[in-house]
Amino acid sequence: MRDDLHAIANAGKFIDRRVTADGQPRASVSLSHPDTLWFNTGTLCNITCANCYIESSPTNDALVYITADEVTDYLDQAKARGWPLREIGFTGGEPFMNPQMIDMTGRALARGHNVLILTNAMQPMMRPRVRAGLQRLRAEHGGRLTLRVSLDHYTAEHHDSERGTGSFARTLEGMDWLRDSGIAMAVAGRTLWNETEDQARAGYASLFDARGYDIDAHDPGQTVLFPEMDLGAEVPEITSACWGILNKSPEGLMCASSRMVVKRRGAARPAVLACTLLPHEPEFELGETLEEAEADVFLNHPHCAKFCVLGGARCSA
Repeated sequence: MRDDLHAIANAGKFIDRRVTADGQPRASVSLSHPDTLWFNTGTLCNITCANCYIESSPTNDALVYITADEVTDYLDQAKARGWPLREIGFTGGEPFMNPQMIDMTGRALARGHNVLILTNAMQPMMRPRVRAGLQRLRAEHGGRLTLRVSLDHYTAEHHDSERGTGSFARTLEGMDWLRDSGIAMAVAGRTLWNETEDQARAGYASLFDARGYDIDAHDPGQTVLFPEMDLGAEVPEITSACWGILNKSPEGLMCASSRMVVKRRGAARPAVLACTLLPHEPEFELGETLEEAEADVFLNHPHCAKFCVLGGARCSA
């Protein structure tokens, strides 16, 4: 269904990797400053969201659990390649479904990296073993660990419309625990609703103040508001001339600074992708090693245009 929407809305576009529909050179991005390495921990999740870009659910294991040893291998590769990594990110699915999540986090922190974990802060995170592990990592590594909680809206009504009845309350319960444990938090919201960014940030600010969350609602790095990735929307293709026209630089796009490692069901080894947002697109799989993943990325997908170039969004802080 998602592919059908893409085809209908953008008929004739995003076909040739190097050339747009009207024959112009397609924009590409070089990996100029690899400061973030993402690991997808697996597509299994404890809930099914209405508009999950990666189609995570309690039954979708298209991306299987990555292991701590596989994470270590890529950290070793990054060191050997001289990547100046600042941050290691973990996303899913729900990362705390992966039984090795605490071990993977600890290995990344032990290398001196900052670690960002994207989570819904619900039952998988709230298991006693996981909470004990997070408290230990916080005690050992302090502020280098941050959990970015998916809070689609600052009201239960809108959040629950995406994630299911009662999910807002359960997420706040998890955030209350993170607050009380002194574990750094950020929030990821969505701009699905008919409100301005200022209105959205004011709403989050009121919620954070009321619950004592140490999160700046007006800092885009702490409260990230993602534009909706609607495959049914018509979007322009980005040509090499667009950088000057739009007064934007390829250096600012995620694919200039990050890559993501995934493990596909049935695969012998993990693969490295150009983008966290396109885990199921074969064209954006660059190989099995970080060396292979240093190739240029051509912006041959609607998300490249709407989400990154025009939307200015980033998954990293």
